Amino acid sequence: MKLIKTFLFVFVLFLFACNDKAKKQDAKAETTYETSKMTISEIESKNPKKFLKVEGRDKHNLIGQTVVKGEISNTATVVTYKDVTIKITFFSETGTLLEEDEETIYNEVKPGETLEFKSKFYAPKGSSDVKLNVINAKVSK
Repeated sequence: MKLIKTFLFVFVLFLFACNDKAKKQDAKAETTYETSKMTISEIESKNPKKFLKVEGRDKHNLIGQTVVKGEISNTATVVTYKDVTIKITFFSETGTLLEEDEETIYNEVKPGETLEFKSKFYAPKGSSDVKLNVINAKVSK
């Protein structure tokens, strides 16, 4: 009888020890998830140029302006960006830099979203190519 009580006591103690270990593992996994989520958010907040891509095309309108139509894509997974500043560079047919302008797009771009924009410029004479680059963006709170 004494042997059965001892065995039962050890068995109950073993069950509680296993249950406590499982709870600790769950808590650790949740903490690790939150830490990695914050780390991703911090990385994306500090490097908007890495997660924002801009593409565009240009054409001339009837009054001699260069109309630049483009798209800003946010490849981040957590962060929403706003007030994206783009550098628009005009080149000649031979690749000579003619002029650089900056344009700020005052809209939000959510993770995985693409935003269309349109800007008009009086491009320098002789320009034939336009390049677009993201300079900076703010993180939307």
